Amino acid sequence: MNRRPNAAPPRANLSDLAYDRLEDMIVSCALRPGRFLALQDLQEMTGVGRTPIHQAVSRLAADTLILIRPRHGLQIAPIDLARERTLLHLRRDMERFVVRLATERSGASQRNQFLHIARLLRTKARGLPISEFNRLDRRIDDLMIAAAGEPFLESTLRPLHTISRRIGWIYHSRVRTDEGLGQTLLSHLAILDAVAASRVKDAVAASDRLIGFMDSMFDVLGRGIDPSLFDCNLDMPASA
Repeated sequence: MNRRPNAAPPRANLSDLAYDRLEDMIVSCALRPGRFLALQDLQEMTGVGRTPIHQAVSRLAADTLILIRPRHGLQIAPIDLARERTLLHLRRDMERFVVRLATERSGASQRNQFLHIARLLRTKARGLPISEFNRLDRRIDDLMIAAAGEPFLESTLRPLHTISRRIGWIYHSRVRTDEGLGQTLLSHLAILDAVAASRVKDAVAASDRLIGFMDSMFDVLGRGIDPSLFDCNLDMPASA
């Protein structure tokens, strides 16, 4: 029986929608690191009801992206540079595994999708905003995990990708605003081209170069950057 056109979407879909919207706001720091909120605040910001928001918050808490503070509500996880750099090293090892599997297992349709995204990146390279790049990057990650053929990897890697995207967003949009996305784009294109051409060693090497560039961001972010970018509770009070 067909669902009525105006019927509400399935609750599971609303939970995914809430998760995606909150994740995007965490990555772009629309939900600033360290910010305290109530569940109702997130409902109003996303336009999604209480139950799907509660489910999404539970997932984000398991991902360590939201902290549940008894008697204080919810807190967007502050950025701990030392911890997130350690997690980047974990991501490096997992990405090697995923990229290798994806290169070995991807079918013709998936390889075509890799090449299509590579063409989009090359076409849009000049002046590509970080927000649009992050949407394409999410597509790359989803496709790579699908091509690897191991569903367990999504729940393991997705929060690591989100943590990295938030660091990248701060680096490109708040710290090195004039640098552009050139090195990031070149690294992603090298991965896409190698995976599509079934060149395992080249794909893994390109993945390592991308993680190496991400690692270098921490050197920059650790030197004299406004600490409120990492925890909004550290905003310096205005002088009297």
